[in-house]
Amino acid sequence: MTSLRFALLAQELSVQQIILIVAILVALFVLMAIIGVFVYFFRWWVQSFLTRAGIGLFDLVGMYFRKVKASVIVPSKIMAVQAGLADTDLTSRALEAHYLAGGNVPLVIRALVAANKAKTIKLSFREATAIDLAGRNVLEAVQTSVYPRVIDCPGKASGRASLDAVAKDGIQLKVSARVTVRSNLQQLIGGATEETIIARVGEGIVSAIGSAQDHKVVLENPDMISKAVLARRLDSQTAFEIVSIDIADIDVGDNIGARLKADQAEADTRVARARAEGRRAEAVAHEQENLAKIVESRAKLVEAEAEVPLAISESFRSGKLGILDYYKLKNIEADTEMRRSVASAGTPTARTPEQAV
Repeated sequence: MTSLRFALLAQELSVQQIILIVAILVALFVLMAIIGVFVYFFRWWVQSFLTRAGIGLFDLVGMYFRKVKASVIVPSKIMAVQAGLADTDLTSRALEAHYLAGGNVPLVIRALVAANKAKTIKLSFREATAIDLAGRNVLEAVQTSVYPRVIDCPGKASGRASLDAVAKDGIQLKVSARVTVRSNLQQLIGGATEETIIARVGEGIVSAIGSAQDHKVVLENPDMISKAVLARRLDSQTAFEIVSIDIADIDVGDNIGARLKADQAEADTRVARARAEGRRAEAVAHEQENLAKIVESRAKLVEAEAEVPLAISESFRSGKLGILDYYKLKNIEADTEMRRSVASAGTPTARTPEQAV
């Protein structure tokens, strides 16, 4: 029955009437879409219009299709306009590009506002976005430029309570310092961090104390350390500018010079003992060698004496030596032995080479 009614209705309507109805439906759909978009972006558009932020309705629609949150871009642009930031690079498209690049748009705008209010800090939108995309907290950097930070030297992460240095007189000094720094925005990208500042200041303090002739001079004038360290421009190529270096505490440590001299004297004594022991061992070896030579000479003497009877018997056989000559030789030997016994009777008995060995 219903289909029959539609068929009859279609027969009664003309072609022009059908086209008109379709056009009206399309127009209604478009109008509802426009109204829906307007209602969706009305709040942001009204805020932008009233604050003269320069973000139109079509810009908001474009943000929707570009996957950019209007809730981030519009308040940031309003903040920049209300703060009076006069940077030609700071446009809504630039904010969108920074958002799509993964940057923190509200943080950048807040940093620019803080730098503008400080009057002494020059920070452009391009520099701020570059610092933000580099992973640095640009707002914290601006705040550090306005309100300098204090860094302890040595750092708390090192676990040491003081820096130890030795003056030329050998006395150890224990020093702790506080370094006041502020951010150098122009070198924040690629500049060294506060760990480098701590290391350089520690090196400068140790060098300044080491060049002092007497530790008492350092105790009387601790500011000489600060002046010597500041004169070396330790903040070069870093993300900070050193404002001042203050000596928080300085104490006297051990007498390193006396300890080193004592250790050196002990080492020299050990070397001298080793050399003396070497010479003594060499003398003992030389003595033993001489005793061995004496024993060898004695053996050669005994060997030579053993050949004497052989020579005498050979002389008897050959007729070169007679009986009378032989007895005269024995008498001479007996007389010599007697004289030797008489001469050695009043003197202490000397050790023979065999007894010495």
